[in-house]
Amino acid sequence: MREGEGQIAAEDAAVKGWAVKVPRQRSSLDCGALASIWGGMNDTEETMFDGTHTINSGLTAHRVALEAAALALRLAGTIRAPYRSLADQVVRSASSVPANLAEGAGRFGRDRRYHWRVAYGSALEVGSHLELLRRVGAIDGGRSREAIAVFDRVRAMTWRLLNPRC
Repeated sequence: MREGEGQIAAEDAAVKGWAVKVPRQRSSLDCGALASIWGGMNDTEETMFDGTHTINSGLTAHRVALEAAALALRLAGTIRAPYRSLADQVVRSASSVPANLAEGAGRFGRDRRYHWRVAYGSALEVGSHLELLRRVGAIDGGRSREAIAVFDRVRAMTWRLLNPRC
């Protein structure tokens, strides 16, 4: 049975009133046979799909990236001139992180890795912009440290996506 077919079969059976037990499938991110032997790689890491079948709720790194981007966008909205152009960069780089994680999750092979590398780089970029804005006093120090810490967590999870232990 291919990935996702079990879910479809269960949904069809539920519509018809049949009881069907579908085994839980785990995403192994291209680790092949080793994942089937050991039940999935990095089970304790916060990088894998959590068993749901939608990207918005399934990839933990994506959910945390959305949280981090929301924090950064709120901060960017408070920035006044002469730092407005830097605030625009914060908006672009912060929104790029969850977008590239989501797009990478829908791709395979080098395409997947490319999008996740872009997400990692954008997370570094937004962290740098926020730190600079904090240092010049353009944004609140406590809130900026919180956003930077969440982006740091996103970078750690993205690193694990890019460098899985197979």
